[in-house]
Amino acid sequence: MKAIVYHKYGSPDVLELKEVEKPTPKDDEVLVKIHAASLNAYDWHVMRGKPFLVRLMGFGFLKPKKQILGADMAGRVESFTIPSGEMKMILFSLMFCLI
Repeated sequence: MKAIVYHKYGSPDVLELKEVEKPTPKDDEVLVKIHAASLNAYDWHVMRGKPFLVRLMGFGFLKPKKQILGADMAGRVESFTIPSGEMKMILFSLMFCLI
């Protein structure tokens, strides 16, 4: 799959379009095929690493821990996993999410 990634803090110039490995859901997680995504002020601050407090809050001191930005999305549930011995039901396959 393709994703916009960054490996260091900085301006939008640090963003690159790259091919990344498709994630697989772990127990009690869902995989969503994203149809629309956006960036907001949260992503802007994390990308720049400013204010410096952002780095101290667990996002990575010298370089970002997560290389893919984005917290707002809309899409369709593609797959999910359920821990053995549990029964759960997915009611809706369309979702909108603010993380």
